[in-house]
Amino acid sequence: MAAHKHHGAEKVVKGETPHASSDMNVTPLIDVLLVLLIIFMAALPLTQKGLDINLPLETKAPAQNEPSDQIMLEFTADRQIAVNKQPVAMDTLQDYLRNIFETRKAKTMFIAGAGTLRYGDIIQVIDAAKGAGVEKVGIVTERMRSGGAPRPGGN
Repeated sequence: MAAHKHHGAEKVVKGETPHASSDMNVTPLIDVLLVLLIIFMAALPLTQKGLDINLPLETKAPAQNEPSDQIMLEFTADRQIAVNKQPVAMDTLQDYLRNIFETRKAKTMFIAGAGTLRYGDIIQVIDAAKGAGVEKVGIVTERMRSGGAPRPGGN
């Protein structure tokens, strides 16, 4: 008897009639989840809330009235110190500032020093302020006091 030649088939398989499968088909589930994801991503910007405001235009004139809650320390060229126009001696400065800042929430002070003062003199004043509990110290330059706009580049 001669062997059958099937040209590549080792075993002949007959077709079966379809039967019920108990495996879960996750393709529709993934499709639904992707559609929901896209819907939520598209709706997310609609849930953000904002407030439209109109800011005042910037003016070149310096503000004439200073708020009374700001503390301004002036250090003149003849080494005289004044806190909000009240003269204070250097050796009592830390205690004076501590009395001012112990009840305040905003612990910010501005220093306006003369341009002829040494750097070490200004550092002594800043150290006294830090020792009194001041958290932020701002330096007011001569150009700021004269009302001139700062040049681009910082100088």
